[in-house]
Amino acid sequence: MMYPLVRELAVDGVPVTVTCRVLRFSKQAFYQWKRNPVSQRDWDDAHLTNAAWDAHQNDPAFGYRFISDELNLAGMTVGENRVWRLCSQQRLWSVFAKKRGLTRKAGPPVHDDLVERKFTATRPNELWLTDITEHRTDEGKIYLCAIKDVYSNKIVGYSIDSRMTASLAVAAARNAIGQRTIEGTILHSDYAEDDVKPRNRSDARSFLGMAAVLSV
Repeated sequence: MMYPLVRELAVDGVPVTVTCRVLRFSKQAFYQWKRNPVSQRDWDDAHLTNAAWDAHQNDPAFGYRFISDELNLAGMTVGENRVWRLCSQQRLWSVFAKKRGLTRKAGPPVHDDLVERKFTATRPNELWLTDITEHRTDEGKIYLCAIKDVYSNKIVGYSIDSRMTASLAVAAARNAIGQRTIEGTILHSDYAEDDVKPRNRSDARSFLGMAAVLSV
């Protein structure tokens, strides 16, 4: 279900009308859901599914029994049958095969870390932070790339897509830059995905249209 995502984005400053248009359903449908939200059990299932997903990502060898143990150790009282049902719905199976590509040598950085974990700003548009989050819906996964101004603590740009590619990050950056005049802004990201990172310094410059400096 995408409606909770609309509500979360609205809290971050993304207009409901815009999100509904991007996700291709009417704002009337969202407000109708808001008046009559899902049941408590559905919310609990969503919370447990998210926790199960995190446990499986931490160790893909975990099957539903180990995941059930992890959830109970974390203070969530839940039976194995319920965990099995939720894991089956999300196809969270135990994986023993070795992942390919983990031994590849990392290439040289395409840009410097200009922030050094000091996430403070003295003026608007001095430092922006960007990240990509994954959201599971009944229609499949969608990805949100959001850019936040550290000074105002507000979302200044975003993009939503069904695939996590460089174009997702570029669209968010263009959305932010297109709405304001900036010069020398630092855009800091923690992107770990190779498909999202600019490949070299010239790509990083074109990524931002020469309007800001990319930092990782």
